[in-house]
Amino acid sequence: MHEGTFRYEGYELAYTEYGEGPRTVVLVHGLLFNQRMHVPLARALARRGNRVVTVDLLGHGRSDRPTDMWEYSMSAFGRQIVALLDELGVDEAVVQGTSLGANAALEAASHAPGRVRGLVIEMPVLDHALIGCALAFTPLMVGLTVGAPVWRLATAPAKLLRGRVPALADLGVEWITQDPAPGGALIQGLFFGRIAPHRTERQTFEMPTLVIGHGRDGIHPFSDAEMLAAELPAGRLLQATSLFEMRIAPRRLTNEIADFLDDCWKPRPATARQRAPRRRAAAG
Repeated sequence: MHEGTFRYEGYELAYTEYGEGPRTVVLVHGLLFNQRMHVPLARALARRGNRVVTVDLLGHGRSDRPTDMWEYSMSAFGRQIVALLDELGVDEAVVQGTSLGANAALEAASHAPGRVRGLVIEMPVLDHALIGCALAFTPLMVGLTVGAPVWRLATAPAKLLRGRVPALADLGVEWITQDPAPGGALIQGLFFGRIAPHRTERQTFEMPTLVIGHGRDGIHPFSDAEMLAAELPAGRLLQATSLFEMRIAPRRLTNEIADFLDDCWKPRPATARQRAPRRRAAAG
């Protein structure tokens, strides 16, 4: 395991590498979480022969956390993923994201489709999530901005639990006890920008994509995952049993993801355009 940082538009972003080799996978966390949420998956995929990189997007984890809302947008998150590939000297990578990370992965594919070998999109937030997101994130934004002093006071006792509870619970403790100012700015920034590439653009993404969704979740409705898998020319849908399957009983999904990565890194068949010069040379 190797921890590193790199610069993006004047800010420092943190990442961690697991494993080694030519097959690079980037794992991107959810809203106001950090790269720690993907540590078990990163280690499992590294054991399968992948170089796995987890990253803290701007405003998250060990990365810089500005309090200016204009520093945050989903498009900027996508560009940060591509900047990470530049830092690592990687031409292509499979990008996997969860929730906010899923949408950021789509933005990376929009910004640099030739750099994205494949996508794993877990719990995308798209067209059918509007009402659920408004109901969930408007009160959260108010709490993190106007109610920041109360938030700090109310969550102060929870800081005593950091590092003293199981890993999954510790992520939750870290989520609620982080400084609310950057989080409030981040959510405001997302409100003012596009949440994902438009569906007409998504329909042009040719890279293989595994879309993971589950039911009974208003913020990540299964209909969004189903719609995205159908839109993408090389999309495939995988249904999780619940929101918590990947976090509590991840073996099935981890194996599916690992098999998908194996498929992504198989040699690509030559396109008609690539084959044409060889045919003409033979004829001459």
